Amino acid sequence: MSYQPQFSITPALLAHVEQIAALRERILAATVQVRWIPALQKDTRTRNTHSSTAIEGNPLTLEQVRAVEEGREIPAVAARAKREVVNYFAGLRFVEKNAAKKLITHEEVLRLHKIIAGDVMDQGAAGRYRTIAVRVGRYVPPPASDVSGLMFELLKWWNGESPGLSPVLSSAIVHYRFEAIHPFADGNGRTGRALALWELYRRGFDTHHFFSVDEFYWENRPRYYAALDAVRSEGEDLTRWLEYAAEGLRLTLERVWTRVQKFSAQSGNEKLVLRPKQEQLLQLLRDHKSMTPRELWDALDVSKQGALDLLRPLIEAGLVKRIGSKKAGQYILA
Repeated sequence: MSYQPQFSITPALLAHVEQIAALRERILAATVQVRWIPALQKDTRTRNTHSSTAIEGNPLTLEQVRAVEEGREIPAVAARAKREVVNYFAGLRFVEKNAAKKLITHEEVLRLHKIIAGDVMDQGAAGRYRTIAVRVGRYVPPPASDVSGLMFELLKWWNGESPGLSPVLSSAIVHYRFEAIHPFADGNGRTGRALALWELYRRGFDTHHFFSVDEFYWENRPRYYAALDAVRSEGEDLTRWLEYAAEGLRLTLERVWTRVQKFSAQSGNEKLVLRPKQEQLLQLLRDHKSMTPRELWDALDVSKQGALDLLRPLIEAGLVKRIGSKKAGQYILA
C-alpha cells in the first residue's frame, strides 16, 4: 500500500494556490537579462542554505554562508558549522543535478542524506535509516523497525499518486510526512526541506531555481514547528499545514518577483526572453559541460535548423559559445 494524505481544499488554500500560479507565471514570463540569471540562482542557493541550516541552529550569518560558497576565509567559525553549510550546498547541487528525475528511490534519499549529514551527525550514521528510537520535542516518531516500511509507502505515493496534485501541495506533503517518519537519527529537517525543494524542481515548478521558501520557515521558527505539530494534534489532517506552506510559497514568490525587478532594472537595456527550449538547452550544457550540434538537437528533439535558431540568440547574448572546428566543434556555456 501507499501513504494516503488527508486534507481539505479550503477557500484560504485555494486562494494561496491561485495567487501562487499567477505569480509564477509572471516570473517565468518576465523579460530577463541572461547575464544575471546565474547571479539570482547563486543568491537563492545561498539563501536556501543559510535558512535551512539556521533552522537547525547553525550560527553562520547569511554573509558568512555566502563567503563559504565563494571560498573566502571566515575567522572564528566552528568547523562543524562550516561543514554543515558546505554539505547543504552539496545537497542542493545534488538536487539540481537530479531535478529531472521522474522516480525517487530509497537509494537516492539515502545518498542525499549522506551528503547533507556527512561528518555532522550527533548520533547514527549518515546515509542509513536509523536503528534507534528518537524524540523531537514532545513528539515521538515511529519505532526504528517501522522506518523502512513507512518510507516505502511514502515513496510509492510520491512516485505514483502525487503528480495528480499541484506541486504546491505535493511538496508540502512530502515535507511533512518525511519529518513525521523521521527516518534518520539526525539531519531530518535539512533533508526533508531539500526533498520538498526537489519535488518543486522535478515537477517543473521552479525551472530557474529562484525560489527559497526555507527563508519563510526560518524567519518564524516557532510557527514552523507549530504548523508541523498541528497535523498530529488534528489526527493527521494536513489542511492547516498545507495552508501554511502555501502561504510561505506565495510570500516567497512575491519576494522573488521583487528581486527579478531589481536585477532587471540594474541590467541595462539589452534583454532576452528565454523560451522553454532555450532553458532546456542551457541546462543541458550545464550538465554535460560541452555538446556537439548533433547531441544538442537530438536531446532537444528538434531539427538541426531548430537547434541553430535556439542557439543563435544565446550566442549573440554571450551566454553560449562554439569551440573547435566547424565540422568537429562543440557548444559550451560562455
